Amino acid sequence: MIKLSEFAKLNGVSYMTAFRWFKAGLIKGKQMPTSTILIEQETPPVSLPSDVIIYARVSSSENKKNLETQAKRLIDYCIAKKYRILDVIKEVGSGVNDTRRLFLKLLAKEDYGKIVVEHKDRLTRFGFMALKTVLEKSGKTIEVVNNKENEKEDLVEDLVAIITSFCARIYGLRRSQRKTEKIVKELLGDVKEVNKKKR
Repeated sequence: MIKLSEFAKLNGVSYMTAFRWFKAGLIKGKQMPTSTILIEQETPPVSLPSDVIIYARVSSSENKKNLETQAKRLIDYCIAKKYRILDVIKEVGSGVNDTRRLFLKLLAKEDYGKIVVEHKDRLTRFGFMALKTVLEKSGKTIEVVNNKENEKEDLVEDLVAIITSFCARIYGLRRSQRKTEKIVKELLGDVKEVNKKKR
């Protein structure tokens, strides 16, 4: 076992930061009757809050150019904030799909302190607060760069994904595409009518 002060030096952090980690249970050790804190030597280095993974996502393959520019904006943001970028994950897929391969791989990772996303629905369309709470339990945070609503086109694509999924369950795969196209056409027509009346 090593003293907490030595552990702090090895990890390049202040004693107080290491002390907070110990109190939060992020590092294993014990406090002696003399108040000295000893840390188990096999304790892995703790990821700093400034150790970040960037997650960029677009809904469809037609938006691949947008994916690159989104990732570039996030990289520039993290450099300006002096964050240490551990990885940049770029994924094409619907925000309502919670089985995205790279998204799940990100959640399984342990060696980072923060996920940085442009909009919260780039990470997930539903259950953002639940995901945030679970990550915070393991000492990780999510930083949303832009809290404004996302692009309308992205919302429409996610809506189509939801309708397609339900149509496939109700009507079967063969008829689902026709049904989806019909429902989406009617919904978009209703939205246009509402917008006209607002003007």
